[in-house]
Amino acid sequence: MTQPARTSGPDLDASGAMMRLITGAWAARMVHTAAELCIADHLAEGPRDAGSLAAATASHAPSLARLLRALAAIGVLREDEDRRYALTPLGATLRSGVPGSMRPWVLLCFADDQGKAWEALTHAVKTGEHAYRHIFGVDKWTRLAQHPEAARLFDAAMQSLTEGANGAIIANYPFGQYRWIVDVGGGNGALLMPVLARHPGMRATLFDLPHVADAARARIAEAGLSDRYESVGGDAFAAVPAGADAYVLKGVIHDWEDAEALAILRTVRAAMGDGARLLVIERILPERIDPSDILTPGRFIHDINMMLNPGGRERTEAEFRDLLARAGLRLARIVPIPCPLSVIEADPA
Repeated sequence: MTQPARTSGPDLDASGAMMRLITGAWAARMVHTAAELCIADHLAEGPRDAGSLAAATASHAPSLARLLRALAAIGVLREDEDRRYALTPLGATLRSGVPGSMRPWVLLCFADDQGKAWEALTHAVKTGEHAYRHIFGVDKWTRLAQHPEAARLFDAAMQSLTEGANGAIIANYPFGQYRWIVDVGGGNGALLMPVLARHPGMRATLFDLPHVADAARARIAEAGLSDRYESVGGDAFAAVPAGADAYVLKGVIHDWEDAEALAILRTVRAAMGDGARLLVIERILPERIDPSDILTPGRFIHDINMMLNPGGRERTEAEFRDLLARAGLRLARIVPIPCPLSVIEADPA
């Protein structure tokens, strides 16, 4: 008698990989707690044991000891023979106020104004509804304007993400060819401040929402650049300063779906003279998934975050080309940068 074929179960290696993938969410929570407790700051001067750290962080010593051990297991800390803990290079990124600090970003990822939208991922995928608006009743920018503390954390997190990228962009793109640059949605002005310092004959204008521009103005003054770096508040959907040699949109277009992104691009196009250039600085997604993308999935995960939080998207080169054309612009070239971003140059069509 022939026996029916048995359906094989999941591959054990694949099951283990899935377990590691899912428990990665727990590991992220552990890192978030370490950031909240300022563990890295308390270890900046050298190794300490669990009891000392518990006293410094007002924590329950036995529970903190278990957390420290787990953080060592995932490479954030290093445990010595005396059960003291020290920072690894990975853990050092959680220090506050140092170059390359990722602490604000880690705190933001699980803050209400960022993390809660991820709880509505299934709802967003099933309905197409903007997850952030579904939870809070308003878009992200409106809510941040209403909650200054949340806005400060968001701004700090964006700064922590862009410091390394800004350095790579400045080193690899020839900003010196322009006399006047307008940075639309320029945040705290960090991108162009070192550019202006390097090119004393250049001037720049930061253009952002009024409360953002006000905060940037103080930062620009501290850098001694107020005579060449103007900070202007306004609405990029209505108008931007006209007549500049170059306009920068860094990390702006991906915040929006096509209708809103197109409106911003058209506003900038209206301000551009015939010889002006637009620099769109964004991630560029490939047209298709390559097997190597499994090793570097970050840009695709960022695309989901854009869908859930601000309600935007990351785009492919073809999508950028089409969007620019609809705004009366021509994609001239793409300048790759040794970071996740590229500089897309566009000219008036």
